[in-house]
Amino acid sequence: MIGALARMPSTLRTLGSSQVSNLIGLLIVAAALALTLQHVLQHSASLFFQILIIGIADGSIYALIALGYTMVYGIIELINFAHGDVFTLGGYFSLALFPIFGIAEGKAGFGYVIPLLIVALITMLLCGLVNITIERVAYRPLRNAPRLAPLITAIGMSSVLEGAMYLWRGPFSLHYPDLLPLTRFNIGPVNIGVKDLIVIAFAVILVVVFTLFINLSKLGKAMRATAQDRDAAQLMGIDINRTISATFFIGAALAGAGGITWGLYISSVDPFLGFITGLIAFTAAVFGGIGNIPGAALGGLLIGLIRAFSDSYFDSSWTEVLIFGILIATLVFRPTGLLGMRVPEK
Repeated sequence: MIGALARMPSTLRTLGSSQVSNLIGLLIVAAALALTLQHVLQHSASLFFQILIIGIADGSIYALIALGYTMVYGIIELINFAHGDVFTLGGYFSLALFPIFGIAEGKAGFGYVIPLLIVALITMLLCGLVNITIERVAYRPLRNAPRLAPLITAIGMSSVLEGAMYLWRGPFSLHYPDLLPLTRFNIGPVNIGVKDLIVIAFAVILVVVFTLFINLSKLGKAMRATAQDRDAAQLMGIDINRTISATFFIGAALAGAGGITWGLYISSVDPFLGFITGLIAFTAAVFGGIGNIPGAALGGLLIGLIRAFSDSYFDSSWTEVLIFGILIATLVFRPTGLLGMRVPEK
């Protein structure tokens, strides 16, 4: 035993710093899983599966927001901190559109499916236009500036959007119509809500459609080429400005869809919702691998599960500490995230 301890420093030097970081990260994850398993075994299996479904539903919403962060970073290496507020704006836009289409609480049913889809599409369009305007006015003039300048501008745009929503509807938490079915059913010991399944299905459909678009469409290929090498893409005839604007539009459209989904699921929105939700989604993007689309979806799902289990099995006041601790640990031990890979500096 003493000999093994004496040989440990030389062993660590042989492994290399990256391997040591991975080893430490694995030990932390193993300890967290063991502690969680201990708490899970103290409660019923039905509670575990119910929390699992809630975590997947929450994670689906975080994944929609995280995709916008990772897309913008992947193409222009900017952390768009206004993105979380565009998510909130999606909830506000849809609330304003509901009366126009005759959507009201207490009258939910299959007859509202088409109006809800129309509202969702209009909201996604409006959020996309807002984000394109932000990119054109605030980010494009600073594209070749030092990285700190657009970062500070992004924080400023976040404050502008929060202030606009504050002036529009006040500082209060707004009630969102409860339009999704409240029906629940049992599969064995597990009690499942139809609302949870609708949220999960909606998010999965959007993520799948978006992934197919990126992989198969001409614009998606242009976005990937621009993310890989902007100068080379421009030399090959790709319109860089149009591609970057399209990236902002699509990311904001997904965030707007996330805002509607959040409102329908949680039944409330407020002007500052995007701040903390955006930071959690940003953590998900970094955790999965910033700039990596499957990584953002995976990170959102995992962060949703971690938050659900932390709230239920541990003290909920420590949940945000845990989530941002994951952000710090990821940056320290695995900066590329779970699915990311090291790439040369652009």
